[in-house]
Amino acid sequence: MKLQPDRIAVANVISGYTRSSVQIGERTWRDSVVLPWQGDVTPWHGARFDVLGPQHFEVLAALGPELVLFGSGSALRFPRPEWLRPLIERRIGFETMDTAAACRTYNLLVAEGRSVIAALLIDPP
Repeated sequence: MKLQPDRIAVANVISGYTRSSVQIGERTWRDSVVLPWQGDVTPWHGARFDVLGPQHFEVLAALGPELVLFGSGSALRFPRPEWLRPLIERRIGFETMDTAAACRTYNLLVAEGRSVIAALLIDPP
Protein backbone atom coordinates (compact mmCIF):
# COMPACT_ATOMS: atom_id res chain seq x y z
CA MET A 1 0.00 0.00 0.00
CA LYS A 2 1.32 3.42 -0.92
CA LEU A 3 1.01 6.10 1.75
CA GLN A 4 1.21 9.77 0.92
CA PRO A 5 1.21 11.82 4.11
CA ASP A 6 1.75 15.52 4.28
CA ARG A 7 5.47 16.20 4.36
CA ILE A 8 6.78 16.39 7.90
CA ALA A 9 10.18 18.02 7.59
CA VAL A 10 11.56 17.10 11.02
CA ALA A 11 10.27 13.52 11.33
CA ASN A 12 10.78 10.11 9.75
CA VAL A 13 7.68 9.09 7.78
CA ILE A 14 6.64 5.78 6.25
CA SER A 15 5.82 6.30 2.58
CA GLY A 16 4.73 2.75 1.74
CA TYR A 17 4.73 -0.87 2.83
CA THR A 18 4.17 -4.40 1.59
CA ARG A 19 4.19 -7.74 3.39
CA SER A 20 7.95 -8.03 2.88
CA SER A 21 9.17 -4.40 2.94
CA VAL A 22 8.63 -0.94 4.31
CA GLN A 23 9.58 2.30 2.59
CA ILE A 24 10.78 5.09 4.82
CA GLY A 25 11.27 8.23 2.82
CA GLU A 26 13.06 7.11 -0.31
CA ARG A 27 14.69 3.99 1.19
CA THR A 28 13.13 0.51 1.12
CA TRP A 29 13.85 -1.81 4.05
CA ARG A 30 13.47 -5.58 3.62
CA ASP A 31 14.63 -6.57 7.11
CA SER A 32 13.22 -5.71 10.53
CA VAL A 33 13.75 -2.07 11.38
CA VAL A 34 13.62 0.42 14.27
CA LEU A 35 11.99 3.66 13.16
CA PRO A 36 12.20 6.56 15.63
CA TRP A 37 10.14 9.69 15.08
CA GLN A 38 13.43 11.57 14.64
CA GLY A 39 17.01 10.53 14.04
CA ASP A 40 18.50 7.55 12.31
CA VAL A 41 16.43 4.61 11.13
CA THR A 42 18.36 1.45 11.97
CA PRO A 43 18.09 -2.27 11.33
CA TRP A 44 16.59 -4.23 14.23
CA HIS A 45 19.41 -6.76 14.08
CA GLY A 46 18.29 -10.35 14.19
CA ALA A 47 14.72 -9.44 15.07
CA ARG A 48 12.37 -12.26 14.14
CA PHE A 49 9.47 -13.15 16.35
CA ASP A 50 10.88 -16.58 17.22
CA VAL A 51 14.14 -15.09 18.57
CA LEU A 52 12.90 -11.93 20.31
CA GLY A 53 13.92 -11.32 23.89
CA PRO A 54 14.36 -8.52 26.43
CA GLN A 55 17.56 -7.35 24.70
CA HIS A 56 15.55 -6.37 21.60
CA PHE A 57 13.23 -4.21 23.69
CA GLU A 58 16.12 -2.71 25.69
CA VAL A 59 17.34 -1.17 22.42
CA LEU A 60 13.94 0.52 22.04
CA ALA A 61 13.74 1.69 25.64
CA ALA A 62 17.19 3.30 25.39
CA LEU A 63 15.84 5.67 22.71
CA GLY A 64 13.45 7.20 25.26
CA PRO A 65 10.15 7.45 23.36
CA GLU A 66 6.79 8.01 25.00
CA LEU A 67 5.35 5.06 23.03
CA VAL A 68 6.59 2.00 21.13
CA LEU A 69 4.49 0.49 18.34
CA PHE A 70 5.42 -3.13 17.79
CA GLY A 71 4.62 -4.36 14.29
CA SER A 72 4.62 -8.15 14.65
CA GLY A 73 4.78 -8.97 10.93
CA SER A 74 1.86 -10.06 8.76
CA ALA A 75 0.18 -11.81 11.70
CA LEU A 76 -0.79 -10.34 15.05
CA ARG A 77 1.55 -11.88 17.65
CA PHE A 78 2.04 -10.65 21.19
CA PRO A 79 5.44 -10.43 22.87
CA ARG A 80 6.01 -12.26 26.14
CA PRO A 81 5.53 -9.97 29.17
CA GLU A 82 9.10 -10.49 30.38
CA TRP A 83 10.43 -9.11 27.08
CA LEU A 84 8.75 -5.79 27.87
CA ARG A 85 10.41 -5.24 31.26
CA PRO A 86 12.88 -2.62 29.87
CA LEU A 87 9.92 -0.54 28.63
CA ILE A 88 7.80 -1.04 31.75
CA GLU A 89 10.65 0.01 34.04
CA ARG A 90 10.98 3.28 32.10
CA ARG A 91 7.20 3.82 31.97
CA ILE A 92 7.16 3.74 28.16
CA GLY A 93 3.82 2.92 26.53
CA PHE A 94 3.61 -0.12 24.28
CA GLU A 95 1.13 -1.29 21.63
CA THR A 96 1.18 -4.45 19.52
CA MET A 97 -0.36 -4.70 16.06
CA ASP A 98 0.50 -6.27 12.74
CA THR A 99 3.14 -4.39 10.77
CA ALA A 100 0.68 -2.83 8.30
CA ALA A 101 -1.41 -1.36 11.13
CA ALA A 102 1.75 -0.21 12.93
CA CYS A 103 2.87 1.67 9.79
CA ARG A 104 -0.45 3.51 9.51
CA THR A 105 -0.63 4.29 13.22
CA TYR A 106 2.99 5.47 13.35
CA ASN A 107 2.39 8.08 10.64
CA LEU A 108 -0.70 9.40 12.45
CA LEU A 109 1.15 9.74 15.75
CA VAL A 110 4.17 11.41 14.13
CA ALA A 111 1.83 13.90 12.43
CA GLU A 112 0.52 14.75 15.91
CA GLY A 113 4.08 15.47 17.06
CA ARG A 114 4.36 12.42 19.34
CA SER A 115 7.69 10.84 20.27
CA VAL A 116 6.98 7.35 18.98
CA ILE A 117 9.09 4.45 17.78
CA ALA A 118 7.90 1.79 15.35
CA ALA A 119 9.69 -1.52 15.83
CA LEU A 120 8.70 -3.38 12.67
CA LEU A 121 9.19 -7.07 11.99
CA ILE A 122 9.41 -7.63 8.24
CA ASP A 123 8.40 -11.09 7.00
CA PRO A 124 10.78 -12.67 4.50
CA PRO A 125 9.39 -12.94 0.96
